[in-house]
Amino acid sequence: MSKKNHVSETPAVAFLRANGIAFTEHPYEYLEHGGATHSAEVLGWDPFAVVKTLIMQDQDDKPLVVLMHGNHKVSTKNLARQIGAKSVQPCQPEVANRHSGYLVGGTSPFATRRQMAVYVELSILTLPTILINGGRRGYLLELEPAALTRLLEARPVHCALPL
Repeated sequence: MSKKNHVSETPAVAFLRANGIAFTEHPYEYLEHGGATHSAEVLGWDPFAVVKTLIMQDQDDKPLVVLMHGNHKVSTKNLARQIGAKSVQPCQPEVANRHSGYLVGGTSPFATRRQMAVYVELSILTLPTILINGGRRGYLLELEPAALTRLLEARPVHCALPL
């Protein structure tokens, strides 16, 4: 765990440390609406290995977390079918902020305010390392994707569509 360029303790970082997960911090200049493509570019990473944390909801407004490659979008039809929902759609930003406890653009799947089911695009789990939000805009963490299934009990799904 690197102290170099340390941003600050977020609930996500505290959760990872408490669970003994090794990670490296990657702060970067946040760009409004820049998304994973921007962070991948400035950090010199393949956007396929930069994982977006998306807060979505089913037809009953029950929130869920979807972890997706930075250069892909979620097929909500495929996701709904795989999780046994009638439909799935993204939450409005203010609703997502309320569920996660983080601001959109800085949403981490770790230590969310509300406990939610977590779904991860299957191919993310095959990567050696990923970058994922550390709970603040402009702050990504590099870690092994096995932490997603171990700590979050993330269920693998196949719902990626290229952007």
